[in-house]
Amino acid sequence: MVKKVALLINPIAGMGGRVGLKGTDGKDVLEEARRRGAEPEANQKAEKALKITLDKVDQVEWFTAGGQMGEDLLNKYDQNPDVLYSGKEETGPDDTESFLKEVLNQDDIDILLFVGGDGTARDVAKTIQLEIPALGIPAGVKIHSPVFATSPENAGELLAGYLNDEIQSVNEKEVIDIEEEAFRQDEVVTEVYGYLNVPHDESHMQNLKSPSPQSDHEAKVSACLDVIDRMEEDVYYIIGSGTTLVPIMEELDLEVTKLGVDIIKNKKMVKKDASESDILEIIKDKPAKLIVTPMGGQGYLFGRGNPQISSKVLSQLDKDDITIVSTPGKIRTLNNRPFLIYTGDADLDERLSGYYKVVVGYENLKMYKLKRA
Repeated sequence: MVKKVALLINPIAGMGGRVGLKGTDGKDVLEEARRRGAEPEANQKAEKALKITLDKVDQVEWFTAGGQMGEDLLNKYDQNPDVLYSGKEETGPDDTESFLKEVLNQDDIDILLFVGGDGTARDVAKTIQLEIPALGIPAGVKIHSPVFATSPENAGELLAGYLNDEIQSVNEKEVIDIEEEAFRQDEVVTEVYGYLNVPHDESHMQNLKSPSPQSDHEAKVSACLDVIDRMEEDVYYIIGSGTTLVPIMEELDLEVTKLGVDIIKNKKMVKKDASESDILEIIKDKPAKLIVTPMGGQGYLFGRGNPQISSKVLSQLDKDDITIVSTPGKIRTLNNRPFLIYTGDADLDERLSGYYKVVVGYENLKMYKLKRA
């Protein structure tokens, strides 16, 4: 039997990340992202998933929205989709809602595949709720909700498995979003905005992001003191993002960007809340090292939460230039799963994969694996 899939792409998802805007919610933020040179990435990520699905599934009947919201990509692969809604050239949440209402009017849609971040997931949950299964392809800046696959490729694999009836169960998963303006002010204000029925496959889906346990505070401070004592003169240190690294800046009496990326040299601030272009300009042909921390619960080291540290930035560094800081509690939230990297550059991800000495306390190291998501 031919399966029916609705495809929704948020064309502007993720555009604010590399340029240091921590999201793309709102017209003014989108315009600023473009002014800083941001480029759309959502359709590229959707294409990575689509190619895998089409290679593994014989027949799919596609329903989508016009132009960059899905039609253009499906036409590129000769899928002849049924276009249910033609949105404005500059799309927004109202276009998402209008398209999804049309989806709900169709008979027997098997699954909705959507491309974006937590804001997109929030719009999806508001309209379709638990009416039909849904699966997210990660393309946004804020991706905390466990309704997304770990990578576009894994989304394609998972969708194929679902359409081929190899995956038959769905679970209710939370849709969580961060208040974006507070996020830009280094405050994390989260709320559950609804639930979606998601195909059940733990090997391809990300977990809910977990905060570091409060009891880890002393370990966090001691680990950061170890990092400070190992810093070398005349080397640029790219630090961030995440609250685990805050004690580094506090101990150096420097203003910290908790949820962004800072650059220091000789224990002095060089650039606060740096974008991808800031980092590349500052470290070009100069000694540089990177200090990062994984996301609790999900394990992402690169590819979630720190899009400023892009493949272009990482290609300037060797594995020995990367220092990973964590706490025992944060590592426990991973239940022995590895740290993850997904930069969009498969060769780079493979080069940086492997085992690292993770700083978990003062002069206390733990070997832990990093692998491509």
